Amino acid sequence: MNFEFMKNFMDRLTQEIVPGDSIVIYKDGEKVFKYSSGYSDLENKIKMTGNEHLFIYSCSKIATVTAALQLYEQGKFLLSDPIYEYIPEFSQMYIKDDNSLKKADNPITMQNLFTMSAGFTYETDTDAFKEANELTNGKMDTLTVIKCLAKEPLAFEPGKMWRYSLCHDVLAAVVEVISGKKFSEYVKENIFDRLDMKNSYYHMTPQIKEKMAQLYCYKTNDEADIVKLQSGIHKNGAIVNAGLSNSLVFGENYDSGGAGIITTVDDYALFCAALSNKGTGINGERILSPNTVELMKLNQLDKEQLTNFNWSQLKGYGYGLGVRTMVDKAAGGSNGSVGEFGWGGAAGATALIDTELNLSMFYAHHMLNPQEGYYQPRLRNILYSCI
Repeated sequence: MNFEFMKNFMDRLTQEIVPGDSIVIYKDGEKVFKYSSGYSDLENKIKMTGNEHLFIYSCSKIATVTAALQLYEQGKFLLSDPIYEYIPEFSQMYIKDDNSLKKADNPITMQNLFTMSAGFTYETDTDAFKEANELTNGKMDTLTVIKCLAKEPLAFEPGKMWRYSLCHDVLAAVVEVISGKKFSEYVKENIFDRLDMKNSYYHMTPQIKEKMAQLYCYKTNDEADIVKLQSGIHKNGAIVNAGLSNSLVFGENYDSGGAGIITTVDDYALFCAALSNKGTGINGERILSPNTVELMKLNQLDKEQLTNFNWSQLKGYGYGLGVRTMVDKAAGGSNGSVGEFGWGGAAGATALIDTELNLSMFYAHHMLNPQEGYYQPRLRNILYSCI
């Protein structure tokens, strides 16, 4: 294995647009490549190492669906179960239809939560969130927030479309109800601790903040007319310091299933390696069965839903139980494996998991508006050329 192409690409990213980046690659249970480039703190010229803490935003979703699938394996629920069996507030949902409301024909199911087909949105400036804030004095515990969310009308009939939304935050609340534990506690006990992930958390503390990489944002001069150089990287903007906050953690007691994890590249790479080894970590601890991992990466979307899913700049993918999954190598321009799966995050975190080759990659930079349509497919293709 020769990772020179990967090293050169990451250096080019940090020279041209990304403040700093880091990657860890596992193959057959062995760490075969680790590399960092650029800075975790541009202003103070602190080098990126892979050991700094980062917001991984939506890359948290992979851990959320893994946590829920552990309960699925124990027979605690079926994918066909309506979620009102666990949170009764969802027993009768309404759909917003222009200026009126109509009753939903179908209940929201567990499968709808996993597959982003429940009818939720990512809107948070709503009456539901205001009510939850008042009820909890601003602490916004997960279950209260989600119960209030049940009062909001859906954007579409459950199961009819794919739409990126708060589905996995709702899934986290269901995990709380079924397990009887706070979601963050459940994930710590059943994923982080079992895989020796000692630097993964759900809430900021002063001690964690001291080890955080600075969070930046890429601001284009004109979002409607982005100028690209031959390299394809957007160059008409500027990197600005965004401050260390996560707008998708709504209060100090809110465990965000969709975007809550703070971790390091070294740490989350252990989780990715466990999934690539069909559910068993490099320390021998099993977090999922091989059959469940296969189910996770199986495309769940029908033809119409796949049309909705094509919002992504990453082509050739379907969507499994909370993860993108490669279904068409030709359409995706991929030299990798059919069934390769993973997800990304709003500040540049990216997971790629391949059970056929027992191969995983966890890459991150710490910049909002991360330019994922550029770096994600290139990282994938370079990875498969290196092994």
